[in-house]
Amino acid sequence: MSAPTAQAPARTWARAALATGSVLVIASCLRPALTSVGPVLEAVGATTGLSNGALGILTALPLFGFALFSSLVHGPTARWGVDRVVLAALALLAAGIALRSLPALTALWLGTAMIGAAVAFGNVLVPVILRRDHPGRIALVTGVSSSVMTGFAALGAGLSVPLAALAGGWRPALALWAAPVVLALLVWAARVRWIPSPAPVAAADSPAEPVGSVWRSPTAWLLTAFMGLQSTCYFTLVNWLPSVEAARGVAPEAAGWHLFAFQITGVVSGLAITALMGRRAEQRPACLAVSLLIVAAMAGLLWVPAWGPLWIMVAGAGTGSSIVVALSLIGLRGRTQAETTRLSGMAQSMGYLLAACGPIAAGVLIQLTGETDLVLVLVGVLALVQTAVAFGAGRDRRI
Repeated sequence: MSAPTAQAPARTWARAALATGSVLVIASCLRPALTSVGPVLEAVGATTGLSNGALGILTALPLFGFALFSSLVHGPTARWGVDRVVLAALALLAAGIALRSLPALTALWLGTAMIGAAVAFGNVLVPVILRRDHPGRIALVTGVSSSVMTGFAALGAGLSVPLAALAGGWRPALALWAAPVVLALLVWAARVRWIPSPAPVAAADSPAEPVGSVWRSPTAWLLTAFMGLQSTCYFTLVNWLPSVEAARGVAPEAAGWHLFAFQITGVVSGLAITALMGRRAEQRPACLAVSLLIVAAMAGLLWVPAWGPLWIMVAGAGTGSSIVVALSLIGLRGRTQAETTRLSGMAQSMGYLLAACGPIAAGVLIQLTGETDLVLVLVGVLALVQTAVAFGAGRDRRI
């Protein structure tokens, strides 16, 4: 056997490993820049003088970025291809994290906005890449990718307070999360260089497919509602649960590790829910199960607060598996790569617009009433609505 022939299988294996690993590296960067803020939110307010209402807007700003930019992803990907757009998004994310940590208040707001724009592109394109590269295992690979994302979100939450203590404040602690993004940028650059890029997304369209068709689909709107409600529950808890616990006398470092447990439980549940989902198109049981877990957790935190850490992990199980179900539904309901991109953009654009209202509403409720437990009531009501939407969102229907 000649040397080139012998090297071909190894080269093919290396490219396959790079293709799979690079997506997981991206997933690891999509949440720590957001979840690392909640445990140090009170320190941010004390340093900057921002009120609870203003802090609520600050934590919601990335979600507004998700809402604004998610629907715009299809254009650049149709022109330059998914892989190059991801590369640009990672560069923007690293720059945003660095800028956010500078002393100027303007830098805090501008950097946070850049983070939201960059993560929006990653949110939309990861399901598209997974569907493109693993069309027969959408639920499984989405579960693995989401678990990686949630695991690093847990690290962002759990390490935030200890890093702030070691690094001399919340600003350098938040800046450290630019390092894994730079690593992801290098890995993805290697992928772009060594793996031939597929045709741009637009090439998958059929001439008869109407560009705006997903916006007229009832199924697409149900998926959007489910995506938005589960995201609202998640981001409201991630940003305000440490404050709720602080009002109950829990130390900030302990509250940060409780949030870590919240995220880690989400990793396990995100993998477990894929077994319930299987490869079926009918997903109502999974949609209902993940929604009811959040309802139960909020009821437990309100009525049996002594078991707080247990209920926090139940909430983590519900939110961690909800995102896997939501992203899997996007991959299952789209008929083509282009349609999946549009559906992902719609669901995440409108969904995160709804999600942005959660942290703001929580901050306003606390500022007006001084009652942090109203955050739990708010999330509980949203989870009940999510349960109702689950009946339609999980039904076996293509858009």
